[in-house]
Amino acid sequence: MAREKLPTSTAIVSETELPSTKKSKRVSAKRVSLRVWLPATTLLIFILAAILGPIFMSYDGQMTLTDSRLLPPGSMRSDGQLALLGTDQVGRDVLSQVFQGARVSLMVGLATLISAGIIGSIIGIVAGYFGGVLDSIFMRLADIQLAFPSILLAILIAAVLGPSVTNVIITLAVARWVIFARVARSTALQVRSQEFVQAGKLLGASRFRLLTRYIAPAGLSPLVVVATVEFGLVIIAEASLSFLGLGTTDAMPSWGLIIANGRNYVDTAWWISAMPGIALALVMIAIGVLGDTLRDRLDPALR
Repeated sequence: MAREKLPTSTAIVSETELPSTKKSKRVSAKRVSLRVWLPATTLLIFILAAILGPIFMSYDGQMTLTDSRLLPPGSMRSDGQLALLGTDQVGRDVLSQVFQGARVSLMVGLATLISAGIIGSIIGIVAGYFGGVLDSIFMRLADIQLAFPSILLAILIAAVLGPSVTNVIITLAVARWVIFARVARSTALQVRSQEFVQAGKLLGASRFRLLTRYIAPAGLSPLVVVATVEFGLVIIAEASLSFLGLGTTDAMPSWGLIIANGRNYVDTAWWISAMPGIALALVMIAIGVLGDTLRDRLDPALR
C-alpha cells in the first residue's frame, strides 16, 4: 500500500506564512509612508506659512498698539483686526510674529545647512581622497573643534561678531561644518580604492573629475541623512542664540527671540512664548521623524 505523500515544509511555509508576510509588508509600507508624509506635510505647512504668511496678513508683526497690550488669543485689537493668537506686551500681533519668525528661522537653518554642508563636504572629500599631511591637518582641526561643545563655540563666535542674521549664519556654519567633513571623509576613504575609481584613473580622468563624478556622488546618501538631522539642530542652535540675545535682532526676530521677549510674562500672558515654542517643537519633531525615516531607507546596514 503506497503511503500518502506528505506536503513538504516549503509548501507548508508558502501556504501558511506567505499571506501573513504580505500583510506585514503592507502594514510596514503604510507605516513608512505615514512617517514620511506626515512630517513632510508639517514642514511644508510651516514653509508655506513663512513664504505666504505676510501676503495674507494685512498688518505687520512689528506694528505696536499700546492700547491692545497682552490681549488673549481670539481678542479684537483696537484697530478692528482679530488677534488670533493674542498680542504681546507692546501690542504686536503674535501670529504675525510667528509667521515672521518661521521665515527667519527656516532661512537661517537652510543657509547654514548649505554653507556648512558645502564647506565640510569639500574638506572631507579632499582629505579622505588625498590623505597624508592634508588629511592630518584637516582632521586635527576637526578634533580640536569637536573637543568643545558646539553651542559654546557658537556663543563665543556670536559674542565676537555681534547679533545679526548674517553673523548667526556664519557662526553656525563654522560650528557645524565638522560633522559633514567627518562623514564625507569616511565615504571618500571607502570609495577611493574601489574598482570604478581605479578604472577612472586608468582611463586618464583628472583628479577633479574623480572627486566630482566618482567620489562625491557615492557619499550623497549619508550626507542627505546628516543634513536632515543637522537642519533641526541648527534651528535649535539659532533659537538658543537668539534667546540669549546673541542671534537675530528685533528687526528680524526668530522664534528664539520671540520666546525670550515673552519669558517675563509667562504667568500673565503665556501665549507670547507658548505659540512660537509650539511652532518650534512641531518643526523639530517633524524634522526628527523625517531624518530617522530617511536614515532607515538610505542606510544599507539598516535595511
